[in-house]
Amino acid sequence: MQSVAVGWQVFEITHRPLDLGYAGLVQFLPGVLLSIPAGHAADRFDRRTVLLICYVSYAVCSVLLFLQARGGSSSAAPIFAILLLIGITRAFSGPASQSLVPQLVPQEHFGNAVAWGASVFQIATVLGPALGGLIYGWGHGAHSVYATAACMYAAAFVFVFTMQVRTGRMEQRNLSVEAVPVEKRYVWREKIILGSISLDLFAVLVGGAVALLPVYAQNILHIGPRGLGILRSMPAAGAAAMAVLLAYRPLRRRSGIVMFIAISIFGVSTIVFGLSHSVAISLVALFVIGASDMISVVVRATLVQIATPPAMRGRVSAVNLLFIGASNELGQFESGITAQWLGAVPAVVLGGVGTLLVVGLWARFFPQLRNMDRLIPMNGPAMIPEASKQQEIV
Repeated sequence: MQSVAVGWQVFEITHRPLDLGYAGLVQFLPGVLLSIPAGHAADRFDRRTVLLICYVSYAVCSVLLFLQARGGSSSAAPIFAILLLIGITRAFSGPASQSLVPQLVPQEHFGNAVAWGASVFQIATVLGPALGGLIYGWGHGAHSVYATAACMYAAAFVFVFTMQVRTGRMEQRNLSVEAVPVEKRYVWREKIILGSISLDLFAVLVGGAVALLPVYAQNILHIGPRGLGILRSMPAAGAAAMAVLLAYRPLRRRSGIVMFIAISIFGVSTIVFGLSHSVAISLVALFVIGASDMISVVVRATLVQIATPPAMRGRVSAVNLLFIGASNELGQFESGITAQWLGAVPAVVLGGVGTLLVVGLWARFFPQLRNMDRLIPMNGPAMIPEASKQQEIV
């Protein structure tokens, strides 16, 4: 809900696609600067406690957005400042949240847990933008959306507070210069992990169309803030449908090539959306974009968590989330700049073409990822056929 309100409010104030890019950039920079301390915080402190602190921070940021909207600011600068605080909070909440999940379920069920967790998240992501657009219209402004978001973060705090799991300190070594870059060396050494997270980084970085949805809603499709909410919901609807399908029918074989095909479909669908002036075709293209992206999300999330030792999951998750943040928020900035220079339609179309080029290059550079077979067999540890002992997923 909050993302729809922020995007529409910023574009309504400035009428510049570039400012939509800045909204992504200010949320991305904290992830880059704080990825190492955030990962260590997830490994050295109780992850549930870290999450509770983060949800308090999220709620405070929503209240600040509410106050600036009620004040009728004619500048986007206060919004960018609050988005920076949200980016700082997200830098710490992401590693703690991701690395907490393996402590909640047995390893043999982790793949399904990822799929079901993604399903619940995507259902919320479907409802959120649609409700955000409706509340924006009903409440005659963004302030009503921000007030609702603050209440939702408060509810999230209560639910996390009721969880019984206590992870304690997973990393027992003292913090040192030698300990800091260990997760970077681990990701660089494990080429399958490096390939999966970097493929997502560059494919979504160049192919992201979501950042320019306010431009499409206002100037191309002419459907207003409520229509923008529906547009923002469609990728999440496709992702939710695919997540439920993967929960019931997990990928059993040829996971690597399936992921490459899915990202190729993501690129083609992005091109279709960029060229479309029909609301119906645009909605279908966005649905397919979300569904194809979810396959990559499930494969990558399962691979990263299962392949990583428990004591390092917080830091490796921080690296993974840094790549994801780069693909989303930095991709939003890239889309804003490209749209400012070339226009929204050429920016989206060229992004889809770039995604297809990335898929071709990564299929050549990372044959281990392309040839990956099973993520998690029915009984026993996950294995990668034709991989060396160092590349097994255990």
